[in-house]
Amino acid sequence: MKTILVTGANGYIASYIAAVNQAKFNWIKMTRKDADLSDPDAVERFVRSQDFDLCLHTAANATTAVCEENPALAHRINVESTEAIAKVCHEKGARLIFCSTEQVFNGKTNFGPFTEEEDMAAVTVYGQNKIECEKILHQWCPDAVILRFSWMMGLSMPGIKASPNIVSNVMNAILHQQPTLFTVHEKRCMTYARRLAEQFEAITTLPAGIYHVASANDKSTYESAKTVASMLGATPEAIARYILPNEERYADRFRDYRLDAQKLAQYGITFGTFDEDVEAILRDFGWRKSS
Repeated sequence: MKTILVTGANGYIASYIAAVNQAKFNWIKMTRKDADLSDPDAVERFVRSQDFDLCLHTAANATTAVCEENPALAHRINVESTEAIAKVCHEKGARLIFCSTEQVFNGKTNFGPFTEEEDMAAVTVYGQNKIECEKILHQWCPDAVILRFSWMMGLSMPGIKASPNIVSNVMNAILHQQPTLFTVHEKRCMTYARRLAEQFEAITTLPAGIYHVASANDKSTYESAKTVASMLGATPEAIARYILPNEERYADRFRDYRLDAQKLAQYGITFGTFDEDVEAILRDFGWRKSS
């Protein structure tokens, strides 16, 4: 049985993948208590001290505002610590599975969905960090699997705390009667994290390269939010009152960073549509659309 060192082990994606695949691998769960990613030297020391066959590197600071306000800190966390991990993986002959992001395309002026061959362009520090990381991995870990994630959805469960996502955001708006803005001038893919976790073992055997992890979505984020609210059984009046269009954000330039996941489909790793994923989430967690 292979051993996987997973960084960011308390995070949503890492904890979900580990829980679903607990019996398939031995897991070494690295958290901030073991090494803080703001200290790349400490990260390198800890990773070097472990024996593992694969490294699933999920840890990062993905908060846009924090990265913009503290670019040097973001670089240490997102880039320098990734390079430290990549160097150790190279030395140990361990395979690296790296979590990248749709945000490497947030500076594009053309429209998605984007394939893996599309040139990257980012206008945020976080997106630029991930572009730099991908280039570093091509240098140190030519056998690496780079997964560019879309916005991952789901709800929390015992031992797994979901990251903020459109389903939970809409639930909060409707159930707490809290008017909430959703972006009009944006399209992005949104994917149920369970789809990734259940297919993770197959991902570990992929040929080296970049792969897009995404369910298809043609709706704007605002339209997607209205879809979630409708599936929750909200009335048209409630949707109009609590699911509000944010017309200001990205009014200067429409953002479209949807991902094309056909490359993974060639290896039998498939994702559905946004609507199918929302239905699956509501079904899995006991919610039902009203008749």
